[in-house]
Amino acid sequence: MSETNRAAAVAARAAAVLDRCGIAGNAYLRDLAGGAMSADAFRRTQEQFHFAVSFFPRPMSALVGRIPDPRRRLDILHNLVEEHGEFDERRFHHTTFRQFLATLGTDPAGLDRLVIWPEVRAFNAVLTAACVLDEVEVGVACMGVIEQAFAGISATIGRAVVDRGWVPAEKLVHYALHAEIDGRHAEEFFAVVADGWADGSRRHPVEQGLELGAYVFDRLYRDLHAARDRAPEYRPGPR
Repeated sequence: MSETNRAAAVAARAAAVLDRCGIAGNAYLRDLAGGAMSADAFRRTQEQFHFAVSFFPRPMSALVGRIPDPRRRLDILHNLVEEHGEFDERRFHHTTFRQFLATLGTDPAGLDRLVIWPEVRAFNAVLTAACVLDEVEVGVACMGVIEQAFAGISATIGRAVVDRGWVPAEKLVHYALHAEIDGRHAEEFFAVVADGWADGSRRHPVEQGLELGAYVFDRLYRDLHAARDRAPEYRPGPR
């Protein structure tokens, strides 16, 4: 079996896990696509999602250093470089998401003073633990299944904000890009664990990572939906 086919086998398992957990139909995405979520609620929750976007490369960076095979590090290192806009600060995913928020009416300068909701901190903490403390395959599979899920979610969100007239199609940034590239990003993660999946020697920790990533990503959106009417809080400025 070729490496591509072995990675595809992990991706197929990831798709089954995501389908079972029902992330594509969770309340956040359902209300957004169906018109039940207000523009203000969407903006508030996306301002919080910004802190997950900005944090995501950090556990990925830790994961790169834990992979013993230097050839396998390259798969995730390429992903990490792309998260940083191929070294162009204007194309950092952190930057493009702030641009997206600006099209919704957010003042990007105020984001740095926002209090991060505990729901987002919990998500970020799980990724850190999976990538730094758990078995390497758990972290790799966890991050990979999130990338795989985000490709479809990005397409759903992109369509919804354009259809509802919140963002003109020609000004849609970030989500248009991720709908295109995150399937490939997932494959790059899955290539790292493909051999251990194919021969069965490391299938259990890969399964654990897929399940964990699907659970925490679905839970993040459900928690954001539950908190959608929470008023933003700001940290006090310097005294």
